Amino acid sequence: MSELVALSIEPGPEFVSALMEVWDDGDAITVIDPRLPKVETDRVLAALAPTAIVDRSGRTKLPAGRPVQDGDAIVLATSGTTGDPKGVVLTSDAVLASAVATSQQLGIDPDQDKWLGCLPLAHIGGLSVVTRALLTSTPLELHRNFDPAAVMTAANNGVTRVSLVTRAMRQIDPTAFTTILLGGGAIPSDRPPNAVATYGMTETGSGVVYDRQALPGVEIQISAEGEVKLKAPMLLRCYRTSNGEVDPFDSNGWFATGDAGQIDDEGVLSVFGRIGDVIATGGEKVWPSRLEPFLAKQPGVGEVAVIGKPDPDWGQRVVAIVVPTNAGPNLDQLRDATKENFGAWYAPREIELVSELPKTALGKVKRHAL
Repeated sequence: MSELVALSIEPGPEFVSALMEVWDDGDAITVIDPRLPKVETDRVLAALAPTAIVDRSGRTKLPAGRPVQDGDAIVLATSGTTGDPKGVVLTSDAVLASAVATSQQLGIDPDQDKWLGCLPLAHIGGLSVVTRALLTSTPLELHRNFDPAAVMTAANNGVTRVSLVTRAMRQIDPTAFTTILLGGGAIPSDRPPNAVATYGMTETGSGVVYDRQALPGVEIQISAEGEVKLKAPMLLRCYRTSNGEVDPFDSNGWFATGDAGQIDDEGVLSVFGRIGDVIATGGEKVWPSRLEPFLAKQPGVGEVAVIGKPDPDWGQRVVAIVVPTNAGPNLDQLRDATKENFGAWYAPREIELVSELPKTALGKVKRHAL
């Protein structure tokens, strides 16, 4: 059995060296976000149970740790929709399959290209940039965090590829890069032509659908209930929990993503959002992921998240939770605008004003917190 080593190191050459040392020993890594408060770090460590931790003070053995299977390479914490952490176990073969598929799709040339990593390494969107570069021998530059000026300097100094979230892309000149992999939530309709909209999750080892088309080797199926299911060589092996390993695949080897969607005859995938996020109101369905980008463009709306609240007449009522600009939005105007562009059942029946929306480090709204 192999060890599971937690890396609690700031992004940079030291992190890459520590990762390679663990892999060279045949062990697996997990990444602890050094920005987390101690109570949250302890919570993640308890859930993943690494056998050792590497930080600025060196390597320390952890007495309550559990080994991983030989061939496991990465175990990353994910909270899913519940907020409770569990480990996603990715094998060496899966990580390599992801690196190869994404690099081939993008036409990466190690002699011409250079990756920039500036997203948190405790998330697959940030870590996969590092592993993709290492496994394809492509040059890599790592930043401690996203800083617009530093990103533009990197582009001017030869970086060609970068992975970002939308709010970060808005703060730079996107034309400075050959490709921007864009993930972390809703993709804007006005994204620049060199921004590739990606669909994936921790369980898929990074994006497996680019611009709504599956990468080579990725199969997509839509269940009778409308759920997106996947088969691919880059998928997780299992979930790691305090009670042992959990197999996430059905009897036919399909992984259920928890996302609702549809795929057309040409293989174009449309994802509507998490199945658990759908709002059932008056016998109709409202998808927050469809409504939120529209509401965000309305007067008085800075940021917005849409949720359903129990309603004695409608089952659920649509509620817009808004970070306002100026005086904030007018409910009647918001409802009228919505009705003109969607079914009337999409129109919010209530607005709640908040100072900020709870988000992950990658900018995704924590719906379970709402």
